[in-house]
Amino acid sequence: MTFAVIKTGGKQYKVAANDVVKIEKIDAQPGDVVTFDQVLMVGEGDAVTVGAPLVEGALVAGQFIATEKERTIIILKKERRQHYDRRNGHRQRLSTVRITEILTGGKKPTTKVDEIAKARAEKRAAAAAASATVTEAPKAAAKPVAKKAPAKKAAPAAEAATETKAPAKKAAAPKKEAAPKADKPAAEKKPAAKKAAPKADKE
Repeated sequence: MTFAVIKTGGKQYKVAANDVVKIEKIDAQPGDVVTFDQVLMVGEGDAVTVGAPLVEGALVAGQFIATEKERTIIILKKERRQHYDRRNGHRQRLSTVRITEILTGGKKPTTKVDEIAKARAEKRAAAAAASATVTEAPKAAAKPVAKKAPAKKAAPAAEAATETKAPAKKAAAPKKEAAPKADKPAAEKKPAAKKAAPKADKE
């Protein structure tokens, strides 16, 4: 069994033909051929070749499948009794690659581009773009809201009617001035009756 140890994305992976591995995100399209030239070790049965640090003329080829997000990883930091508590999430993007062949001695890869996978990917991208344009079309076609015309002034007759309907304030009636009291002639004073003189006691 032939195997190889490759380095990509700062990590090392042991791979063999027809293996499907998830590696750090790489820029490629589904169906494209990807190659890894940083080969640290190549083994064929009992014969193992170790690079210093790389194996000269060794190459690993594969077909790119897709790049997807992994499950959410929760990062929790807490220090008790210090009122410190932080909770964050992270979803790593990993690329899936199918290893097709391991080459040594400077051979070139014979792996061909997967036209079927590439056509499927293009079809999905076109469908996604079409759905996005369909959802955005109504927003673009929305007409601006028409401004309301100013209200017309009421006719003079209508204004008069409204004025008659409105309760008119009563004019404050002038206060009646109190008529001056006529000076009545003072009643003629009658002379006071003379008191009868006390009768003298008869002796």
